[in-house]
Parts: sequence; C-alpha cells; structure tokens
Amino acid sequence: MKAIVFDTFGGTEVLHEAEIDTPQPGRGQVRVRVQAVGVNPVDGKIRSGGMEAIFPTTLPAVPGGEISGVVDAVGEGVDHLKAGDDVLGWSDTGSYAQYALAPATVLAPKPAGLDWTHAAALPVASDGAERVLDLLGVTSGETLLIHGASGALGTIAVQLAVARGVRVIGTAGPANQKYVTSLGATALVYGDNLVERVRTLAPEGVDAVFDAAGKGALEDSITLRGGTDRIVTTADFRAAEFGVVFAEGPQRRSAARLAELAQQAADGTLAITISAAYPLAEAAKAQQASDAGHNRGKIVLTVN
Repeated sequence: MKAIVFDTFGGTEVLHEAEIDTPQPGRGQVRVRVQAVGVNPVDGKIRSGGMEAIFPTTLPAVPGGEISGVVDAVGEGVDHLKAGDDVLGWSDTGSYAQYALAPATVLAPKPAGLDWTHAAALPVASDGAERVLDLLGVTSGETLLIHGASGALGTIAVQLAVARGVRVIGTAGPANQKYVTSLGATALVYGDNLVERVRTLAPEGVDAVFDAAGKGALEDSITLRGGTDRIVTTADFRAAEFGVVFAEGPQRRSAARLAELAQQAADGTLAITISAAYPLAEAAKAQQASDAGHNRGKIVLTVN
C-alpha cells in the first residue's frame, strides 16, 4: 500500500511516499481503508524528534493517528463492526496511508450526513477540547479565555464551552475575528496589551485559561489569573517553567462521545471547519501549513 514515511527526524523534507506492507488486524482490531486523515500539530513535532520524550518513535515511521474511512477487515473478538462500515476515530498504526489498523473500541460510526474530511477532523480536537475543559472544571456562568480560538482545537473548545453555559473570550488573528464570534465567543486579537484588553472585556476577571496556541501567552495568562491555578496549555512547551499544566497526554478516545459529537456535526449543531485539504502525496505541504500555525480550523489529507 502507499504511505507517507519518514526515515529520520527533521523538517517536512524527510517525509516521502513509499510502498509498505498492508497491515493485518490482530485481536480487537479492524483494518480501515482510509478516506481522510486529520493533520495535527503533534504530527510535526513527532516528525522533528521534538516529542521523543513523550512519544518515542521507531524509524522508519508513518505519521498520524486520526482517521475516517471504511472498515476493510475485522480481527478476532470484534463483533460490533463489520467490513463496509463507515467509521471515524483513532488509529493504532500511522494513518498517513491507504490502510490503517485501529482498536475497534475507539471507532465511532460515521453519520451519512458527515463527509469524510469533516469526520477526520473531529476525533483529536473534540477529545482534547473536552479533556482540557474538564481539567479546568469550567461551569455555567464562568468566563474562560481561550488562546488560539480559531484553530482546530480552539474551534471545538469554544463551542463545547459555550454549550456548558460558559462565557468565552477567544483570541485569534485579525482575519479570524468574525469567525471566532460566529462560534459563540467574544473575539479578541492576540498581541500587545492583551491583559488590559481582556480586563476591559471582563473586569470581574477570567475564571480559567485554555492555551491552544502556544504563542507565548502564558505570562499574560498568569497575570490575568493572579497565579497558575486553572491554566492549561496544550501547545506551550515552556509550561513546566511557569508551573502550568501541560495537557498533551493520553487521550480518552471515547467512541460513544465521538459518536454523539459526529451526529451533532452531521446535524449542523457543531461546526467543523476545514482549513485546507491536501492529497496524501502532498503530506509535506500539509505539515508545513500545520507547522506554520494560524490556520482556521483543521488541515486534512484525502487518501482514497
């Protein structure tokens, strides 16, 4: 099968297309004929070698872990999925490929009203957003500041927080202010004098901060909170220096919750925005765009 492989750590130039063996499902696994793949910032960090302490990588490696596609083969012990089922979720093997293996327990049915690209954009962002919102313990009536509100993770986090009755202030670039507002947040341009501008919008203060951008906002966040309590970042590797919680860790990967959110997306009550879709062969371009940041919504690869 065709796959994108990297044989050494480095920039996007280390990614190349190769023919590798088609994987065979083991017990509890299914093989998915991949239709679309979510491209996540962590993919580039793993490719660069920057995540070796957290995600050790055996080379050569196929990037990716988020898919939508059609079940192609079923391993022993799987009785709720069959060949031909449309699914979305997380993969065990690299997903930048024509086929990927996935635990049957972390795949949700893809609703007919949700296309492949939007389905592939949902698992990681929804899981990460809910995990951080729960870590922060935000509840109805509170004010949450989200840095990077227009990105893939921020897009979902804003909507899920608003659904909880939380008031959200979301930072983003000038071109994404209307977009962030459309998600239900009060939009704010990131950058100079952020503390003063947030305080103007929320003179009573912010109850929690979710940094999904990793663009140097921790100092301002600590000032706004008067300490490090109830600040979580998924993107700023300086977190430990400041005593801030870094939430890039094991995913919950709930198929049941993913199924609920996928249906909401199909019904139009949860917005998923695709920043760009690249064919599998252009994975390097996709990761370049992801590494650069400032994307509105999710970058995906289309496969079959």
